[in-house]
Amino acid sequence: MPTPDLLNQDLQERGPKPRWRNIFVIFCVEPADMADPGADEPSPRTESPDGEGRVSEDRSSLHQRLAIRELIDTEVSYLHMLQLCASDIRGRLQQLPQGDLDVLFSNIDDIVKVNSRFLHGLQETASREEDQVQLIGNLFLEFQEELEQVYKVYCASYDQALLLVDTYRKEPELQREIQGIIEAVVPQAGSSGLSFLLVIPLQRITKYPLLLQKILENTLPDASAYPVLQRATHALQDVNANINEYKRRKEVASKYTRVEQLTLRERLARINTHTLSKKTTRLSQLLKQEAGLVPRTEDKEFDDLEERFHWVSLCVKETKNNVAAYLDNLEAFLHFRPQECDLDVGRGPVVQYCSLTRDLQLQAFPEFKRRLEGLVWQPLCSLAKTLAGPQNLIKKRLDKLLDFERVEEKLLEVGSVSYEEEVARHTYQALNSMLVAELPQFNQLAVQWLRQILCTFVALQRDLAKQVLQRAEGSLAQLPHHHIPELAFRKLVEDALGQTSHQLHSFQKNFEKVLPPPTIQPLLPGAERQVQALLSRYGPGKLYQVTSNISGAGTLDLTLPRGQIVALLQNKDTKGNSSRWLVDTGGHRGYVPAGKLELYRVVPRDKELKGQAGPHEDSRHLTPEPTPVPVSSVPTMTQVVAVYPFLARSSHEVSLQAGQPVTVLEAQDKKGNPEWSLVEVDGQRGYVPSSFLARAPSPAPWGWSLPS
Repeated sequence: MPTPDLLNQDLQERGPKPRWRNIFVIFCVEPADMADPGADEPSPRTESPDGEGRVSEDRSSLHQRLAIRELIDTEVSYLHMLQLCASDIRGRLQQLPQGDLDVLFSNIDDIVKVNSRFLHGLQETASREEDQVQLIGNLFLEFQEELEQVYKVYCASYDQALLLVDTYRKEPELQREIQGIIEAVVPQAGSSGLSFLLVIPLQRITKYPLLLQKILENTLPDASAYPVLQRATHALQDVNANINEYKRRKEVASKYTRVEQLTLRERLARINTHTLSKKTTRLSQLLKQEAGLVPRTEDKEFDDLEERFHWVSLCVKETKNNVAAYLDNLEAFLHFRPQECDLDVGRGPVVQYCSLTRDLQLQAFPEFKRRLEGLVWQPLCSLAKTLAGPQNLIKKRLDKLLDFERVEEKLLEVGSVSYEEEVARHTYQALNSMLVAELPQFNQLAVQWLRQILCTFVALQRDLAKQVLQRAEGSLAQLPHHHIPELAFRKLVEDALGQTSHQLHSFQKNFEKVLPPPTIQPLLPGAERQVQALLSRYGPGKLYQVTSNISGAGTLDLTLPRGQIVALLQNKDTKGNSSRWLVDTGGHRGYVPAGKLELYRVVPRDKELKGQAGPHEDSRHLTPEPTPVPVSSVPTMTQVVAVYPFLARSSHEVSLQAGQPVTVLEAQDKKGNPEWSLVEVDGQRGYVPSSFLARAPSPAPWGWSLPS
C-alpha cells in the first residue's frame, strides 16, 4: 500500500524524466500513425532540423493532451468511487455501530464536495483548449488549501480505520456480510474489501503531483503555462508533505492524550531504569534552570495560549460546580411538598395555592429538571471531559521541552546527538507546533460551547418562568387580592411579613424560657495538669475546647477527642483559610476545624466549690462560653463515665460499657502516660484509654415549667 512519504520519495528519485516515458510514447500514439508511420512524418534520413523540432513539439503536445485526458478521466472515476462509498456502501453497512462508520469513512462527505467542485472546474477547462494547461495549473493552486484541509483529516484517521478492519476480520460471519456488500457494489474490490476502498483517497492525493509532473514534462519551458504548472506541482508536493506532518503530529498527540486510570501497583510496574533516567535528567535540567545555570526557553506565543486555555478550563470547572449545586438544590426542592401537608384549612387562598403547587410539582418542575440535565449538565460534562486531552498535552510538552533543551545544549557542545535524542527533539517540535496551531481554535470552540450552554440555561429559566405564570393565571384570578394595584399589594405583603416576623420573634423568646440550661462540656480525666500548663503559657483568652471528635485527614491535621483543651496559635492556615486553625495541645501542634472549637473562660474554682474546704485561692478551672444558667434548686455532683465501649485485651486492662460509671484511681499509667487511666469498675481494677472516659455533671431530675 503506497503512502504519501513513499510516493513523494519515488517522485524525487525519478527526476525530471520518469521511467515510464518510453513505454507511454509507444502505447499512446494514434492508430493511424502506427499503421503508416511514413505518411505524415518524413524519413529521419531526409528530415531537416526544423522538421525534427516540429515533430518533437507535436509529440509533446500529443502527450500533454493525453496526460490532461488521464487527469480528467481518472478524476471522474475517482469521484464515482467516492460517491459509492459515501452513499451505497455506508448506507448498507447498518450492522456496524455508528461510531465505527464515522471512523471508517471519516470526512468522506467533505472530500466528495471538494472534489466535485474540483472536477467541475477541470471539465470547464476543456472549453478553452488553448489555455487549458494554464487553467489547470491555476485550478490546482486555487484548491490547494481545501485539498489539504479535507485530506489531512481523512489521512489522520486512516490507521484507526484499519484497526477496525482488522477486528472485523476476526469475526468470520461479520466479515462475510461486509465482503458481500462491497462485492455487490464494487466488484473490482476483490478480497481486499474495505481496505481497497479506504485507501483510495490516500492514493488519489498522492497521485496529483505525478499527474501534474507528467503534464509539466510535456510542456515547453518557454510556454506561458510552464511556471504556473511548476508552481502547482510544488504546491501539491507541499500538500502531501503537510499531510504527512499533520498525521505525525496527530500520532504523537494521540499517544499523550490518553487518560489511563492505573492503580499504584500498575504505576510501579512501569518504572524501570529508562524511566528513572529520563525523570532524573529532566529534574536536573529543571534545577539548573531554577538556579540560573542554564537559560530557559521562552515562548511568548505559547505562554499566552496556555494562559487562555487555563482560564477557559477554570470557567468550565466553576460553571460545572455551580450547575451541580443548582441540581442538588432543585432535587431538594422537589422533595419538599408543603401542599401535601394537612393544613386544616378547608377553603380560601390556601386551597388554590396547594392546587397550583401540586400542578407545578408534578409537571412543570420535573420537566424543567429533565431538560436541564439533558441540555445543560450533560454537554457541560462532555466539555469538561474534552479538556483532559489538551491538559495532558500541555503537561507532556513541559517534559519534552526539558528534553529538547538538554539535546540542544549537547548539539551545541558536541555537534551531534544520538537517534533517541533526535527523536525526543522532533517529538517536542511536533507537540509544540500542534499546540500552537490548534490551541487557538480549541479555546475559541470551548468558549463558544460554554456560551451556548449558558444561553441554554438562561432560556430554560425563561421557559420555566413562562410556564409557571401561564399555569398560575387561573389561580391568581381567584385570589382575594388579585384586583389590588401592584404598589398596594407590595405594601400589604410587607405588612403581613412584618407581623409574622414579630410573632415568630415573640414565640422564640417564650420558647427559650422553657429550654433546659446548656450543659457543660466535660473535661477529660487527668486533663487538669495539661490545662494548667496551657493556661500558664498562653493565658485564658487563647484556650478552646473540642466540641466533637476530630479525625485528621491531612499530614498536619490533628486527631482529637471531644472535650480536649487546646490553645489557639493562629486563626488561619498558611493559605489564609480561616476555617482551619493552628492549635497546640500541650504536646502536638497542628490544624483543626474552627467550627469544632468552643471558647472557654477561666473562673476561680472556689466559685464552684463554695462552702467546701481545701481549695487554694489561685486554683482555677475551665468552663465553656457562654456560662450556663445556674439552677439553685438542682443539686449537681460530678462523676466519670465511659463514653465508648472498650474490650480488655490483657489482664492489665478492664472492659467498659458505654455509659458505665467508673472510679478513676490514677489519671496515668505507671510510666506517667496520661493516655491511660487506672480505674475501678464493678470491683475490678485495670487500665482503660483516657479518651474513652468523660467527666460529666449529673443533675437531679427536673421537669418542664412554663414561665410565670
